[in-house]
Order: sequence, then C-alpha cells, then structure tokens
Amino acid sequence: VQILCYYLMAANGQRRSRQDDESPSNPNKKRKANKNPEKNLLFNLNSCSKSKDLSAALALYDAAVASNEVRLNQQHFQTLLYLCSASISDPCLQTLAVERGYQIFDRMVTSGLTLNEATVTSVARLASAKGDGDYAFEIVKDFASVGGTSIPRLRTYAPALLCFCERLEAEKGYEVEEHMEAAGIALEEAEISALLKASAATSRENKVYRYLHKLRESVGCVCEETSKVIEDWFCGEKAGEVSSDGIGSDVEMLREAVLRNGGGWHGRGWVGEGKWIVKKGNVSSTGRCLSCNEQLACVDTNEVETQKFVDSLVALAMERKAKMNSSETKVDFSEFQDWLEKHGDYEAIVDGANIGLYQQNFADGGFSLSQLEGVVNELYHKSGDKKWPLILLHKKRVRTLLENPTHRNLVDEWINNGVLYATPPGFNDDWYWLYAAAKLKCLLVTNDEMRDHIFELLSNSFFQKWKERHQVRYTFTKGNLKLEMPPPFSVVIQESEKGSWHVPVASQNNESSRTWMCISRRSVLDSLKINGKLETSENGDSS
Repeated sequence: VQILCYYLMAANGQRRSRQDDESPSNPNKKRKANKNPEKNLLFNLNSCSKSKDLSAALALYDAAVASNEVRLNQQHFQTLLYLCSASISDPCLQTLAVERGYQIFDRMVTSGLTLNEATVTSVARLASAKGDGDYAFEIVKDFASVGGTSIPRLRTYAPALLCFCERLEAEKGYEVEEHMEAAGIALEEAEISALLKASAATSRENKVYRYLHKLRESVGCVCEETSKVIEDWFCGEKAGEVSSDGIGSDVEMLREAVLRNGGGWHGRGWVGEGKWIVKKGNVSSTGRCLSCNEQLACVDTNEVETQKFVDSLVALAMERKAKMNSSETKVDFSEFQDWLEKHGDYEAIVDGANIGLYQQNFADGGFSLSQLEGVVNELYHKSGDKKWPLILLHKKRVRTLLENPTHRNLVDEWINNGVLYATPPGFNDDWYWLYAAAKLKCLLVTNDEMRDHIFELLSNSFFQKWKERHQVRYTFTKGNLKLEMPPPFSVVIQESEKGSWHVPVASQNNESSRTWMCISRRSVLDSLKINGKLETSENGDSS
C-alpha cells in the first residue's frame, strides 16, 4: 500500500509540474518551442524528408517565404532540394519536383548562400531528370572550380554522365569522364556500363574495347544489366565488322603482352575477324570453360604494379632505418636484398612467426616449431622441383630456438641450407616476407590479413588482387595441416590471346553454378572443332 501511495503521489507531482509549465506564470517552456522558427522549420522539413512527403515540405517552404519571419539557411534549402531530387523517380511527382526544385535553387543562389556537394548533387539530379545534361555538368564544373572543403564526388558527376549516355551524346559523356579522372574520381559499374552502352550504340568500337577493360579493372562479376549491354554489342552487326588490323596474326606478341600484364588480358585491341558467338554456360572448378574448353587464368598484378609495390616496401624499410636511434644497431635492408639475389630460387615464402604462434594462446602455449616444420615439409613435397621454401623469422626468435637443445639441430639445418633467414632487430619482419614474395613473384604462407600495409603501399584493389594470387592460408585441426592454395583461376573478365572473352555474371549461388558469358569469333570456334578441342559447346545456352 505504501508503495502504491508513493507512485500516486509521484504521478500527481508530474501532472502539477506539467500544468505549471503551461501556466501563464511559467511560460518559458512553451515560449522555448516557438522562439526559434528556423529550427522549427528545419525540424518539420526533416520530418517530411523522412516520410518522403514532398507536398507538405513545399507547403512549409511557401508559408515560410510568405511570412517573411523565417530566415532560410543552407540546411533548409539542402533538405528541400534533396526531397525534390528524391521524388523524381515517382512519375506523378517528377514534373512538380523538377519545377519547384529549380525555383528553390534559384532563391538559394539569390540569397547568396554557399553551395555544398549535397546541394549540387541534388540540383544535378533534377537537371538530369529534365534531360538537361549540359546544366547538370555545368553546375558541377562551376562548383569544382571554386574549390574548398566540399568537393564533387562520384554521385555529383553521375547525373550528367548518365543523362548524356541515355541520350547517346557519347562525346559529352567522355568529357564528363575526363573531368572525373582529373579530379581523381573513379568510375563504378553503373557509369562504365552506361558509357559502354552509348559507345556501342554509336559504333565507337575502340571505346567499347576500352570500357570492357574498365569493367575488367573495376568489377569482378558484372550485373545482369551490364551483361545484357555486353551481349547486345557482340551480337550486333558492328561488332562482327571490327577486325584486328593485323594484330591477331602476331600470336607471339599477344602472348608476351598477356604474360607482361599478369595473365588474363593483353589489351592490344580486337583480335580476329568475323561474327561473334555468345554462349552462356559454366566454368569447371579448375577454370576450364565448359562452352569452349579454354582454360581461364589466375590473374596476377602486372609488372609495373608489382615493381611499384616492391619499391614501396624498400622505401618503408629505408625510412625505418633513418628513424632508428643511435642505441640500435643500424642494419641496411639492402643486405637482405643482396642475400635474396644470391639465394632467391624459392617458390614460397613462409611467415614463421604467424605459423609458430598459431592457436598457441593457452596456458602451456608458446612458439610451435612442429607446426612450422609441418608447413615447410608440406610445401617441399608440393613443389614440383622439390624446392624448400624460405622461412622469415625475427633474429630474437631464432636465438631462442637455438638455445633449446630440442630445436637446435633443425634450426641449424634450415640456416645452413638457406631455408631460414633471421630478420634484424628494429625492423618489422612483415616487410621482409612481403618483399621476398613480391620480388620473387611466389607464394606467401600466412594468415596475416596485412591490413596495416594496404594504405601505406598501394590501392586496396591492387593489394586484394595480389593477395588472391599469392597468399596461402593454413589451418591445423587436431594437429592435421591443411593449406588453402590460391584459386586456380580468377573470377574477372578475361581476354585471351585468341581474341575470345569470358565474362562472369554476378550470382547469389555457389561458384560452380555461376553463369559465364563465353564470347568467341566463329573462326576461332571452327578451328577448335577442326582440332578436336571443342568438347562441350552445347553445355551452355546459345544466345
């Protein structure tokens, strides 16, 4: 009963407090809600934006303008313009959204308010919906020329680029792309696909070739819409008329270009003559196309990218040396470079610390030399030429192992046979095993995600490609070792020295059921039939 009385008294107290707040003697709370009409308007506009109520937002705006009591600021205009641009996808609202959006933007400019990227993006979208790509591009260029902290992004340029492409104004689309490249903004699949479609529709075969490679560089698997654009081009009359201009006859030159690029493409232009045959089918687990029997490549980084990667690692090591204090023994990274030049006949590099300390976080855990030995022996037996891998391990760790009589003989044997290199104090051993694997273009055995190195060295896309091709992961389950080797082929657009193309299509299913577009000249398919190499051309659906 006492508790019930307490809650009743508390409730009565709260009720009296609310009445006092609303009474003439204490009007502060009510007045506080009304004393800032700008904040009230912004709050109500944001509510309209969340509920996508364009009509209500416009009514609020019109009332604010008519009252002359509200000073409209950048946030008000930005919210209104965003809501207008978000409404253009509704056919019933598109005309209203564009017309009122333009009026609101004119008032914003007249008011002398500063434009930001979000505002410019909204106006560019409105212009694009109106079919005015020129204005959409012009406002972005003007905004970019001003500079400042707010700069254009992909979404800012996209409305103009997509508008030009939709209207088949290809040259204007290329101009937008050039402007984006100068600003350091990369195209994504939607924009590349639009440029590809416009180029195909206007019979610009060299541009089509360029954008196919743009897709190869930027996208793993293409979406269904993009695959349809590609299929339409190769099935069209113009594609069949495109010839190699003599390039296709120089098979050796194309083969060298493919090797130099890391496999999977040559980039030297169209190869062969005649009509194209487009088939949709699958690829085997080993990378064999079941439509034309061609082996797909495991695409590596090209020579220029790899050398840049190697140089970056050396620069990091040298920078570390310069920062070492006088009490540290200065060791030149070039000592390892010279050593690797003399002993560098390795097929695999082993991150010794990562393997030795794997799953050792228990009471009696420590460095497991037996795990490291298991990986080394497995790599030796997997090597076709029976080559030992190279283990990289910190000198302090090596010294500890040598002090243990149980481990001394094995470690000495590794050192004497050039299987183990001890990295010096003051240096990160990551740089050593990364450098060795990149320099020798060989496998790297580690479970390290190497996230610390990605942004210091090169772009994320490069590093992901390099890891996919070179990193070997491992597990120990109840003492049993399992090595996870790199995949036998890359799931990316591939161009062969024969001139054929293979395009993977995005899918929610597993890899074995993924649809691949197999695109070859009829002359190439005929030669394969003559040589008896076309085994399962009927496995895919003909297009």
